[in-house]
Amino acid sequence: MNPMSSIAVAALLVLAGAADPGDGGRTVGTPINEERTRGINLAHSKIVVSGDGTRGGRSDGYALKRPCWYEPGLDANEMLKSQESLRAYWFRFTENPTEEKWQAFLKQFENKIGKDGRWWGPAYNAADPKGQACFASLDPFVFVPPGTTPPSGITIQELAEIARAALTVPEPTVKLNPDAKSYVNLPTWVWLEGIGEPRRSVTATIPGVMSATVVATLESITIDPGTTKDRAEVHEEGCGTSGKPYTKGGTFACGVRYLRSSIDQPREKYTLTVSTVWPVEVVDDVVPVQFAPVEVGATRDVPVGEIQSNVKP
Repeated sequence: MNPMSSIAVAALLVLAGAADPGDGGRTVGTPINEERTRGINLAHSKIVVSGDGTRGGRSDGYALKRPCWYEPGLDANEMLKSQESLRAYWFRFTENPTEEKWQAFLKQFENKIGKDGRWWGPAYNAADPKGQACFASLDPFVFVPPGTTPPSGITIQELAEIARAALTVPEPTVKLNPDAKSYVNLPTWVWLEGIGEPRRSVTATIPGVMSATVVATLESITIDPGTTKDRAEVHEEGCGTSGKPYTKGGTFACGVRYLRSSIDQPREKYTLTVSTVWPVEVVDDVVPVQFAPVEVGATRDVPVGEIQSNVKP
């Protein structure tokens, strides 16, 4: 479409501007929760991701359905000025540059002066192995009339998906009683610590254009005893959202009663997993989409022994 090199195109997109996220915001281009999950890493993007759900937690690895798209950028006047400021880059990185070619390049931007609309540029999710190739297949800029979205242009639904991909929830700490070792037929009480606020939200915004917010609310926990039903009896009726701490003389309603010793298991232990379940909603139903709940699990090893008794004749 034009003789700009990939480096000059990148400079163009930088000039198109990544918005200032302000306090608590995060400009994408920085991986979100990269150490814990695939997350998102949006390149050449103006999108700002913010909210308490972007930090201090763990994601379920939700993946964006499309790895690249167009985003709205500068109007016709702003775009022409930005391109004119790139003259030195253009001459440096264009093969066999001449003044005639430079003026021909600027012509496509001059032709849009006085016309309603905005230039859109490509962005992509660098966390997706297909993202960069997808980005390279798009034109470096497309002029779009007001009130319309170009083919491959970002939609409000995709913005909600970006918020969903950035969403994390607290990773709980599993507490048990008995703690060090349990015994056959002895109730093992289960509860969680470290969850904090049972509501997490993330907002993805293209400043001045559109915004979408997703909210995850802790609903329940599930317990996997790490073995089959004939070896363990699970009680979840009293778990609520964080389990039930042990109380002397209390009613056992959240935990596991192991029916067989773990002596024959790998490492002579059962691996118990407790998962928190966080249904996700889009605030104000701005898009007709339902996301799967975020489920995050934590594990504990549970050695289970048998109480030996001596029967005297």
